[in-house]
Amino acid sequence: MLTKKIYLIRHGQTEYNLKGVVQGSGIDAPLNWNGHKQAAAFFEHYKNVPFDKVFYTGLQRTRQSVQGFIDLGIPHEGVPELNEISWGRYEGVPMTKEENNYYEFMLARWSSGDLDYAIEGGESPSKVAIRMKKGIDYILSQEGDVFLICMHGRAMRILLSGIMGYDLRYMDVFLHQNLGLYLLSQNELGSFRIEKYNCAEHLKELELL
Repeated sequence: MLTKKIYLIRHGQTEYNLKGVVQGSGIDAPLNWNGHKQAAAFFEHYKNVPFDKVFYTGLQRTRQSVQGFIDLGIPHEGVPELNEISWGRYEGVPMTKEENNYYEFMLARWSSGDLDYAIEGGESPSKVAIRMKKGIDYILSQEGDVFLICMHGRAMRILLSGIMGYDLRYMDVFLHQNLGLYLLSQNELGSFRIEKYNCAEHLKELELL
């Protein structure tokens, strides 16, 4: 017997995403025109799913991505513990060659096991994992069986690592894209399995435009 189903999505596109500029938790950017189209396409595809509650982070791009479901009257709540990782002084900075080299260096440190390493002024994966657990534990304590959660790319990788029992060094196996979906099912023992992995079938029509 399954006990919970979680539809976990990344927010729609923002201008920062489009221009390759780091956002993190310190940039509260809204969706751009394409992000709103992505959100509408996801809503149209999944509007008949009987969600018991909708969750989003403390940043507006996640709430805007699920606004269609909120407008249906489904109970909803912001969970700031699921906010994106803080990228410190790199937030709002265009990804130059130098910045990209540093980013690759940082990812290598993480994948080698140095999960307490953080960008200057930012958060480490270990620190983010602690608040991710607080956030998901809170959500799973809520009444209901089917939840929709909208959050952020790096935070999703860290959350999924925790949910699926992966060593955090390997978090990058969890690919993501704007409005990509992970469908998770929990059994009576509390374990999760992934039914859909970074699924974007609902965005196919947008690709044809």
